[in-house]
Amino acid sequence: MRQKRTQIRDHRAESALFFRRALVSFAGIIALVGVLLTNLYRIQVSQHDDYQTRSNDNRIKIVPVAPNRGLIYDRNGILLAENRPVYSLEITTEKVPDLDAMFARLTPMMGLTEEHIERFQKERRRTRRFKSVPILNQLTEQQVALFSVNQHKFPGVEVKAYLKRYYPYGEALTHVLGYVAKINDRDLRRLEDEDKLNNYKATRDIGKLGVEKYYEDLLHGTSGYQEVEVNSRGRVIRTLKYVPPIPGKDIRLNLDIELQLYVQELLTERKQDPDTGEEIIRHKRGSVVVLDPRDSSVLAMISSPSYDPNLFVHGISGQAYRALLHDKNRPLVNRVTLGIYPPASTVKPMIAVAALTEGVITPRTTRNDPGFWKIPNSKSRPFRDWLRWGHGKVNIHKAIEESVDTFFYQIAYDMGIDRLSAWMSRFGYGEYTGIDIHEESQANMPTREWKQARFRQPWYQGDTIPVGIGQGYWTATPLQIAKATTVLVNNGVVRPPHLLKGIIDNETEMPAIFDEYPPIDNVNPKHWEIAKDGMFRVLFGQRGTARRAFYGAEYKAGGKSGSAQVFGLAEDEEYNADELEEHLRDHALFTAFAPYEDPRVVVSMVLENAGGGSSNGGPVARKIFDHMLLKPETPSLSVTDPKLAEVNQ
Repeated sequence: MRQKRTQIRDHRAESALFFRRALVSFAGIIALVGVLLTNLYRIQVSQHDDYQTRSNDNRIKIVPVAPNRGLIYDRNGILLAENRPVYSLEITTEKVPDLDAMFARLTPMMGLTEEHIERFQKERRRTRRFKSVPILNQLTEQQVALFSVNQHKFPGVEVKAYLKRYYPYGEALTHVLGYVAKINDRDLRRLEDEDKLNNYKATRDIGKLGVEKYYEDLLHGTSGYQEVEVNSRGRVIRTLKYVPPIPGKDIRLNLDIELQLYVQELLTERKQDPDTGEEIIRHKRGSVVVLDPRDSSVLAMISSPSYDPNLFVHGISGQAYRALLHDKNRPLVNRVTLGIYPPASTVKPMIAVAALTEGVITPRTTRNDPGFWKIPNSKSRPFRDWLRWGHGKVNIHKAIEESVDTFFYQIAYDMGIDRLSAWMSRFGYGEYTGIDIHEESQANMPTREWKQARFRQPWYQGDTIPVGIGQGYWTATPLQIAKATTVLVNNGVVRPPHLLKGIIDNETEMPAIFDEYPPIDNVNPKHWEIAKDGMFRVLFGQRGTARRAFYGAEYKAGGKSGSAQVFGLAEDEEYNADELEEHLRDHALFTAFAPYEDPRVVVSMVLENAGGGSSNGGPVARKIFDHMLLKPETPSLSVTDPKLAEVNQ
């Protein structure tokens, strides 16, 4: 068998191959190093500023700082809304390995409920893990002390202090001030739409109602910020820069808290339980607004019953909110601006001015009142007067003094709904009053167009007649009635009612300025005086409907009562309040001004289901006037007073 030849290695060829391979490899390494050096140069030199900025963005965070909310004072400098330190129990979920176990240990000690835990879990899902989330707000001093002793047992749980809104007068001012509460998703969308979201990054609460909401931009202030260095998990390591926030401005209102509390007490019944001896407190349903007619500033505004706004500041429980929501007395509704009622006979002086100016009547016009009125040449049912047997011979003075319905039925018939609604709109009916809170209703000043749009029916002549006495389709808010009264008192000057008196900035107060609306011009000054004289006779005339309430008053005043029907009566049916359930009785309305010669106070009210306006609203207005006007230097009104002597003739 032939042996296989052993090949002799060619070391020279192998050496040449190795050299070529090494040269290629070295060239590749040089090329790759060149690419690396080029990229390093680009990153470290050419794009140094860009990458430095990116690095800082990851390392340095801007943390917003919430400003302190501005305070609210009454006209005399009494604090109505303040910021108080409160303590909150908060959990940082990043530091808690087992939340359920922690809840089980924390519940018996701090009194947690399922609602607290559910609310925490909902908020936790919207918050980063390294940020703390509150689980229990408004801790008492005992709770703070108890947890502080046991804090070492609960890693990731701590007590934090915040400034929270507090309303020292509680329910007395709820419908005026409103309240602040936690910012919700709807608030976030609105802030984003208004391009204000960045200013609320660190803010937890926002104005929800009333003055707190209307003047939110003034009260909130401007957020500050701090630049902080953070680690890869977002935890703050150190603070690099701090820019303090600008606190919100303080504001002063026209409200007089002493008067506000006094009026609230007038709408409160206090009785003693005969069995237990405990005091029983009942809040009447109704509203009262007090204005200064010289500038239409709101001195008092009461809606009864009310509720404690502090419940909402810290988060009201579902059970408590449902109780308020389903309360048959509707405490959540601001009756002054949202309550709508027929204005009833309170509008008769304004209608008198319109009728006199339009020439529908003259100061010497007289008519006979048999106790009813019928549309001429028709077979419609008669419209009755409140006095069954009638008032006899009536002129405009007597028509206002004795509130003669038939006289104003004829005026409404002669004027027609077009002129009537146009005139009453000038007094502010069917329009927003312009008050500086958002919660307000326009109510309804009926027109032909309104009825067609609302009921798909034409306007009938019979629809106009009850409008002449403030009934029918006509509705108004108590604030609209008060505004209309100030327009009458000021001979047609129209001003919006307003709560804000001044803005306090760096201890300097800037007075609030409100524009006047177009006045009611082209009215003979004598016509204004006729209407006001009629209102004077209502209170001091021999047959004035509210003369008993103002008997012996030490000042002159003018007023007008009204009784708004809750349901209609049949043609032959008599109204008897004693036989009706309370919710079916008439609403008592009353509007008045004083002193007569130089009015400084206008009071308007609606007392729900109270009955007659003169007998129920008149005494309340008298007490308010007495409280505000009776001073040692106030002269008494005697029988020698020329105004009183004129009326008594």
